[in-house]
Amino acid sequence: MAVSQENVTKILSTLSHPLRREILLCLSEKGECSFTDLMNALGIDTGKLSFHIRGLEAFLEQASNGKYKLSKLGERAIMLIRDVEAWSPEVEVAKGISALSLADYKTRIIAFLIDFAFAFGLCLVLPGVFSSITSGNFFLGVNLLLFLILFWVYLTLFEGFAGQSLGKRIFRIRVVRIDGKRLFYDYAAIRNFGKVFLLPIDLYLGYKTKDARFIRYFDKFSGTTVVDLRL
Repeated sequence: MAVSQENVTKILSTLSHPLRREILLCLSEKGECSFTDLMNALGIDTGKLSFHIRGLEAFLEQASNGKYKLSKLGERAIMLIRDVEAWSPEVEVAKGISALSLADYKTRIIAFLIDFAFAFGLCLVLPGVFSSITSGNFFLGVNLLLFLILFWVYLTLFEGFAGQSLGKRIFRIRVVRIDGKRLFYDYAAIRNFGKVFLLPIDLYLGYKTKDARFIRYFDKFSGTTVVDLRL
């Protein structure tokens, strides 16, 4: 069945007013509300509430006791409102990325070295690893692989959570997705796999891309880059 674009426009137009969304959200939370309940909850006068309730006629119905509640269409409208609320931060991120400068190569290297030193320091407090470091066997045995895995997990967790590892937080640079969407742990894991386990290849292939956004190839592969929050 063909979608009526006129009806779509009417729905979006009705929900575009913040007070109407507040009315629907209030009813979604409380279940049923009288006219006075809504007026007190929203802090508005009788005339204004009456006007917006008329505009929401298709989204509301009245119970036998005269109180307002959501209709089936109103319940669907709540789902739409919740979805849009979840998308709204991504709009700000996308706007922010376009206004921010890319982090320079030197800053990223120093941040990387700080992160490396921090992860290495963690190894000093792990049982069985400290002795291998002091004895000179650290880079000859399986402990090197364990360290790299620890380093990868550290970078993935911190960047997946807030886009910043310790080094990046110090220099106020941040990992972001180039499409403006939220950075999740899977994207952080992919971009850091190349950094930790394949760094020379990662840098070489990144150089060959000839794209300033992607110093490393795994940034291009994951669709991420690093921006400077100071500028």
